Parts: sequence; C-alpha cells; structure tokens
Amino acid sequence: MRQEQFQPIAVTAPDRHPLLFKLRCYVDVQLGSIVGHLKPALSKLTGKVLDVGAGESPWRGWLSMDTEYYGIDVGNAGEFGMSSGRKDITYYDGRRIPFGDAQFDNAICIEVLEHAENPQLLLAEIARVLKPEGPFLLSVPWSARRHHIPHDYHRFTRERLQIMLSEVGFEDILIKERGSDIGVIANKLTVLTIRLLRPARKTDFVWTGVLALLCTPLAVGFLIATSVSDKLGRGASEDPLGYFVSAVRGKSA
Repeated sequence: MRQEQFQPIAVTAPDRHPLLFKLRCYVDVQLGSIVGHLKPALSKLTGKVLDVGAGESPWRGWLSMDTEYYGIDVGNAGEFGMSSGRKDITYYDGRRIPFGDAQFDNAICIEVLEHAENPQLLLAEIARVLKPEGPFLLSVPWSARRHHIPHDYHRFTRERLQIMLSEVGFEDILIKERGSDIGVIANKLTVLTIRLLRPARKTDFVWTGVLALLCTPLAVGFLIATSVSDKLGRGASEDPLGYFVSAVRGKSA
C-alpha cells in the first residue's frame, strides 16, 4: 500500500510554545476549529477525566485544577506519530477499555473515532466507563485527507453521529459544525501547497515549484477569508471541516 507523503504532525501541549501553537492554529484550520470549541468546554469539566486516544496529552493543561486526568491509547500509538511507553498513559488493545463500569465523571475523544476499526464499540465502551449523566466531548473530521494510513477507516455525518451516540445510551446530544466550505478550501490549498513544495522526487520540483508559487497566495487568501468568515458566521455548514459533539451518558445506559 502506498504510504502518505507526509504524516500529520502530532499536537503537543499548547503551553510549550504558545506563539507557535497559535500560529499553527491559524495555518492548520482543522486544528484551529477544534481548539475554538474544545478549550472552553474543557474548562467546565470537574472530577475524573478520561482522555481516549490521548496521544501526547495536548489538552491536559486546559483542564481545571478540579480534575484528575487519565489518558489511554492503543499499543501501536507510535504508528500515529505519538510517543509510546509513557508511564502516565494506559495502553490497551483498542477494544475493551481497561477500567471498570462508571469510573469516570467525564470523557473526551478528540479526532480519534475515525481511526477505530469498530467505532460503535469504542463509543459503547466510553459510555460504560462513564458515570450516569457524565459529560462526553467528541471531535471528528469530515473534510480531511486520508491520514495515518492504513488506520483511517471512517468519516461521519452529523446524522450518523446522532444515531451512534443514541444507540449506546448518550443523551442531550449537541452536534456543531467545525468551520465551513471556505475553511475546507483553505485547508485543501494549504495541504496542496505543502505537497508541491515537497515532491516525492526532487526533479519534479521543476514543475511543482511553479504550481506552489501559484497556490501560495491563494492559500493565504483563503486562510484570511476563513478567519473572517468564521467570525461573521458565513460559509456553508453543509461542507464543514468536521464536527464537535457534546453529550451526557444517560441514567440507564
């Protein structure tokens, strides 16, 4: 199978390099759209928090002092460009979460569900380890290139997310679009420009470099347009970058 020309860069804690992280959020509109929804939602969580697919635990620093953090990830996290063997992360087989029923007050799962071979099972497991009425935050991509190949299995519409979450006992499900078609175009142009600047064969730069010169101002223009359109609430929500979901575990789940 043909591998990706370049892997996604793992997201690290924003407080390590705040200015660089802010710049990345501006250029990487997928990440920026996640942060805009996630940061304020995390500040409201209290108690024991389970981070499913923790990776480098980038969001840990945004939790309040009233939380107790637990991260889990798959044993082959290294294939996703993440650290492996960290002592503060519990590694498992990606199927049954290695904790008992109703052990956590909250759970988050950020840009992970598309990499689960059985996403319904993962959601059911998250519901199992959550206490009744425990909040759950979820983020998934919609318009995104295939990434972390060969472990990219799904894209979910808002309708499918609603059904999947309801079937495993989640209630008060609120699904919000992340970004719009303007952000999607900005994202595609940015990725294309980077790819043209880094051709697989150096000799191809003769023509990819010319195309990159044409794409760069377009990418910059659409990045600016994305920022403006998001602030003004413009753009078509039917073609978003992804979705951000909040829900609570039902009392009888």
